[in-house]
Amino acid sequence: MYASMQALDMDSLVRQHTPLVKRIAYHLISRLPPSVQIDDLIQSGMLGLLEAATQYDRSQGASFETYAGIRIRGAMLDELRHSDWTPRSVHKKARVAAEAIREIENRTGRDARDVEVAEALHLTLSEYHEILQDALSCRIFSIEELSEDGDSALEGCADSASMPMERLTRARFTQALADAISSLPERERLVVSLYYEEELNLREIGQVIGVSESRVCQIQSQAMLRLRARMSGWVDRVDGGATASRHRSTFQS
Repeated sequence: MYASMQALDMDSLVRQHTPLVKRIAYHLISRLPPSVQIDDLIQSGMLGLLEAATQYDRSQGASFETYAGIRIRGAMLDELRHSDWTPRSVHKKARVAAEAIREIENRTGRDARDVEVAEALHLTLSEYHEILQDALSCRIFSIEELSEDGDSALEGCADSASMPMERLTRARFTQALADAISSLPERERLVVSLYYEEELNLREIGQVIGVSESRVCQIQSQAMLRLRARMSGWVDRVDGGATASRHRSTFQS
């Protein structure tokens, strides 16, 4: 009898929050390439909703909608990562560019300029800007990627009694990321804020700051690479710890 009631309760939660899955899917799809299908996002989101309905614990304090929303979004992001449409060469060039930014900023003690990064990579400025344009497609979820997992923060809250050190590490990381965003050059910080906090698309951001959509794309990509460089102490994803100078041939092929 109890199991039957539990199943009915879970079914009710799923039916009630199915519109939430569609809402999150349509919000994400507006910021993704045309190759991503809305049906794929909805399907993965429904799996996230089912998982949320199964694992939700009222005693933890969070509302089901809050908990489910994070699970749904996390499931969609996982699906996008697993079916990544970005060529490996783009990811590799983005990693090398981020490493070049890190080296320049460590050496000079100030923000790396576009022309300096291009010179370090033996590229023309227009070639570097093309890399920024391409890199945006694999950095669309950069902040979430830096946070390692879309729903890990909520899981940390749920496990708060048993994992105090993990929660402390998460809090320190979140603060470090906030500090890194605050230290971005003014225009990059504004674009990141408009994109992630105000949830404007690139065209709308261009209208706000008075530049073309392609230029907004470059600015945002530059910001994401700079964040990656400044957070390298937390998440160093450069293969084998290799430096940009050892990978410059990547840009010559």
